[in-house]
Formats: sequence, structure tokens, C-alpha cells
Amino acid sequence: MPLLDESDIAVVGGGLVGAALAWGFARAGLKTMVLDGADLDPRASRANFALVWVQGKGLHAPHYALWSKASAERWPTFAVALAEDTGIDVALSQRGAFSFALSQDELDTLAAELHTISIETGGAAAPYEILSAEETRRRLPQIGPDVVGAAYSPADGHVNSLRLFRALHAAMRHRGVDYRAGHAVERIDPEAGGFRLSGPYGTVFARRIVLAAGIDNQRLAPMMGLTAPLKRSKGQILVTEKCRPFFDYTSATIRQADEGGVMIGDSEETHTATIATNQEISMVLANRAMRVFPCLAELNVVRSWAGFRVKTQDGFPIYEQSVTHPGAFVTVCHSGVTLAANHALVVAPQIAAGALSPDLAPFHSRRFHASENS
Repeated sequence: MPLLDESDIAVVGGGLVGAALAWGFARAGLKTMVLDGADLDPRASRANFALVWVQGKGLHAPHYALWSKASAERWPTFAVALAEDTGIDVALSQRGAFSFALSQDELDTLAAELHTISIETGGAAAPYEILSAEETRRRLPQIGPDVVGAAYSPADGHVNSLRLFRALHAAMRHRGVDYRAGHAVERIDPEAGGFRLSGPYGTVFARRIVLAAGIDNQRLAPMMGLTAPLKRSKGQILVTEKCRPFFDYTSATIRQADEGGVMIGDSEETHTATIATNQEISMVLANRAMRVFPCLAELNVVRSWAGFRVKTQDGFPIYEQSVTHPGAFVTVCHSGVTLAANHALVVAPQIAAGALSPDLAPFHSRRFHASENS
């Protein structure tokens, strides 16, 4: 058995959520260790759409709408801090985003949902406009005739997804985080003064732990008296060859990366466990994208992939400290890119100080138990 390694805090999971938290802990002065899985483990971070997205989030959950908006507003500070530690520009662009409607029903639904969110947040949600086909075309002359209108919000943006992941890991190294790949955690045992985390590599010790293992949180959380109820949500993405710039904004389904390639997404499968892409879904995604931007018909798709989202039963995050094992925390969320600024700049300092703010109480897992008992 190897000698027992010690740290102030161990983060289980080195994806976008775990890396942002670990960097935040190191910035707060904690000796931080990250225990990550193998390269081919299912990772939501590999299949993200790289959106800093607020528009439409938080329907009937105003706390989530405002939490997402706050993170989007913190993103410029977050991106600058990453660049200062690493020299890596994550290509943050926050020019705003469009949600395109291909029928009047779609446009009416968008308008109703955004109006409801605005009311539920007392007008504090992100600003938006509902645009007719003519208004949309004045801003985006390239759109196709099938677009009947759009919702636009200036609060939204996107980043270079691969560069963001690289920057977070470089930032961890810069701050002295002990990152260990191939160290999947099989067991966690509380003991005096902290926790033992074990796997085939041996055992390590940490005075505090944060579970940020994505889908695997569902297995690990009960070991600490916590819960992370997830639902299966598989998404698929197409990527085209690089082309000249034609879309200076972004959308939830189509975005042109700073390097020129176009990403197309927005599918969801809930009844499959296979990671393979579905060609029928690819056809639907491509067809809708070409109806929005006919110029995409001239491009070749160079790759596609699928991944499983880390999505709770209601779609909103979980931030929680264990009652039975103080010092153990769990973090679960779908929007790892959007919320990265909050995780590094808000959640990490709170955990480093020993407790989550009461402001995060709406994200406690007790909401699921209340729903079950109602």
C-alpha cells in the first residue's frame, strides 16, 4: 500500500466543474488534490456546446435564472483571471444570442417562457427581445425564409470549448494543484479529521472532499449521506469544416467557433445507454440548421459525437454539504461552462471557508425529497 497522501481538500472529478472548483480552492490557499478517472471515461466536458447561456433558463425556478445570469456577468473577470494564470485566451464572446423559431407556435412559446421568467424574477432576469422575421433578417441577412422570428438576449455568449478545458487544467498546474489522472475513486471512508479515498492505486487522505464526478456522483454521494438523482440525457453534436465568418453571435443550436468551424446541436435522448451517434438525429439537426442558415448546405460535416449530460431530475444544480459527514460536499450541474465563473469565484471560496451560503439553499437536494412526499 502506498504511503498515505494528504491534502486540505480533494476534488473527485477533473471535468469543467471539478477543475473550476479546484482552481478556486488553490486560489484560496488550500492544498488541493484532484482525483480524476481515465481518458476514455464518459465525460460531459468532452461533449459540451461551450455556451455561456442565460436566455430561457430558470422557467419556474427564478433562483436558477438569476444564478445563471450572475455567472454570465462574472465570466469576463473569470476569463481574465484564467489568462493571467495561463496565458490562454478562451475566446470569450458575449455579443448576445438568438433562439430561432421555424413556426409561429415556436415563437409564441419562446415569448411566453421569457415573459414568465421575467415576471418570476421581478424583472431581474436577463433582458431580451422578441423579433419578427423582418427584424431578425435585418440583423442577420443570411437567415433562410423558414425563420419566422427569434428571441434575442444580449446576455449570452460562447467560448472555445477545448481551450477552456485546457486553460482550467493549466491554471490548476500553475496554482500547484495535485492532479491525478487514472485515479477513479471506488470508496470513501470518513475518519477523524477527514476522509480516506481509495482505488486500485491505494489510498489518499483529505480533510475535506468535493464530489464533482458528474454522472458518477450518483454512486459516490450516498457514501457521504448525500444524494445526486440524475436522469439520462444524451446529446449529439455535429461539427463542420472551417468556413468564413457568417454568424457573429451564437444560438442554442448553432454556433461558429472562433476558429471557423460550425457546431450544430440540441438533441436529447432519454432512453438509451449507448454513446454511439444516431444518424437519424444527425439528419434532423443538419436539416434544421440549414433551414436557419441555408449557407450551411455548402459545408461538409467533419466529425460528430455524443455525450451524456450531467442533469438532475429537475435540470437544476445541486450544491450541498453533508449533514452526516461535515466537510463532504457535492456539486452537480448541467451547465458546466455557463456556471464555471460561479464555481471558481463564488462556490469555491465558500467551501474553502467551510460552508455554503444560504443563498444556495434552493439548490439543496431536499427539494427532491419534498417532491416525493407531496
